Amino acid sequence: MVLGVFAAIVWSDPDAYWPLDLDQPPGLFTQWRIRLLADEPLACQRTLARADIAASLAPERPQRNGCGYDDAVVLSGGALAETPAMRCATAAAYALWLRHVVQPAAERRLGARVARVRTFGAFSCRDIAGRPGRRSQHATANAIDVSGFELADGRTVTLSRDWNKGEPGRFLREVRDGACGLFAGVLSPDWNAAHADHFHLDLGRAQICR
Repeated sequence: MVLGVFAAIVWSDPDAYWPLDLDQPPGLFTQWRIRLLADEPLACQRTLARADIAASLAPERPQRNGCGYDDAVVLSGGALAETPAMRCATAAAYALWLRHVVQPAAERRLGARVARVRTFGAFSCRDIAGRPGRRSQHATANAIDVSGFELADGRTVTLSRDWNKGEPGRFLREVRDGACGLFAGVLSPDWNAAHADHFHLDLGRAQICR
């Protein structure tokens, strides 16, 4: 009873009653708390600002045929430069992943920080591959596809080339696994051939980590 009342209060205003600190490492309830921000775009924007993550509002794309968004942001600064527009909660999960999963793993396994993340984009008005009539999370900018990383020392690590290659491959698997506590859908080359060259990261309803 008490837990239910607390959850209802937090859900009504997550930023006031249990503000998410993106400077802190992810914990047991982090994904759930990120999901709360999906319905509170202003709270989400404040969450990014408190962590000194530069975010500008993206132009709205009116919903049409199951595609579009009205709460997307564009992140910038450092390795977040050139990040495509995503829904704010998805962007918060992405920034948290880069800060607390990707960068530590890159320094530990590759001896250099990530300077830029290569992506295939976020928004795309399309169905799930092989499932006509069912919109992809990309249709509402609720997902991003990551294809590789450029390191500060000039090296690159890509999924298409390095997934099974020594320490770069171990780095890629580590950051894939670390994404699973932040995003709901995490698909990699281990999922199917369609993801042989990228990670698909989303905040949809289905919990998948492969």
